[in-house]
Amino acid sequence: MTGRFAPTPSGRMHMGNLFSALLAWLSVRRQGGELILRMEDLDTQRTSAAYASQLRRDLSWLGLAWDRETPPQSQRTAAYQAAFARLAPLTYPCYCTRSQLHSVNAPHAADGSYVYDGRCRNLTPAQQAAFGRAPAWRLAVPDTTIEVMDGVQGLYRENLRRDCGDFIIRRADGVFVYQLAVVVDDGEAGVTEVVRGRDLLSSTPRQMYLQTLLGLPHPKYYHVPMLLSGDGRRLSKRDGDMGLETLARRMSPQAVLGRLAWWAGLVETPAPVDLDTLVATFSWEKVRKTDIPVTGEGN
Repeated sequence: MTGRFAPTPSGRMHMGNLFSALLAWLSVRRQGGELILRMEDLDTQRTSAAYASQLRRDLSWLGLAWDRETPPQSQRTAAYQAAFARLAPLTYPCYCTRSQLHSVNAPHAADGSYVYDGRCRNLTPAQQAAFGRAPAWRLAVPDTTIEVMDGVQGLYRENLRRDCGDFIIRRADGVFVYQLAVVVDDGEAGVTEVVRGRDLLSSTPRQMYLQTLLGLPHPKYYHVPMLLSGDGRRLSKRDGDMGLETLARRMSPQAVLGRLAWWAGLVETPAPVDLDTLVATFSWEKVRKTDIPVTGEGN
């Protein structure tokens, strides 16, 4: 089996993304598989090679070694373009503005995200030319329900047309979006298992649809709970006390691992622990399903 960890190099690691990294690492090592590291740097305005180097050092400090690193997404434009060309019969240009997409009159899913209503799907060439600007490109989706049997969250269903609508695969500035890039990257790298945050579960049916269209296999998915800050937000780089830069000054790698494993439900106390011990006792059945409130080092 082949797993992967795919961070965005836009800052130091924090407990939130280390939580997913540890579980991905443990699952691979428990199965005797291969772990891939990939830098997801599509947003070149926010990411940098310096941050990527720091991420590698952070993972190494914790002992989370990887077996190989695949090229970062910023170097993979040709592969995404080739996939985009294969999907061309199902794509169309979209000129909708952000305000139109998020207006109160636009259709919205139960989670508050907008559902694209297809307003640009049947524009004539003259109507398209009248906008006078570059379009984004959407993939037309069928009235089909896709099921994901997630290894942590269980069965998840989504009707592509009703719950999502035609979705963007290339932005107006020419940048390919995450949905397409991650499918192409995982497919070419032979990834068979994807471990990531629960907030990405709703995007999985779209990715599975793309995998089907491109003739790629579906990996096994494990969407792990989110670590939440005191005000209920998922942990991010804003939460400085949960960043590895701060934690490494007062905690050993084993102490950080012990706290992450405790939050995950893998151990009974937040005591320091080594990776060999965690690998020997790892089981997905132990991993919590619901989000986990954390408030600094004491919880």
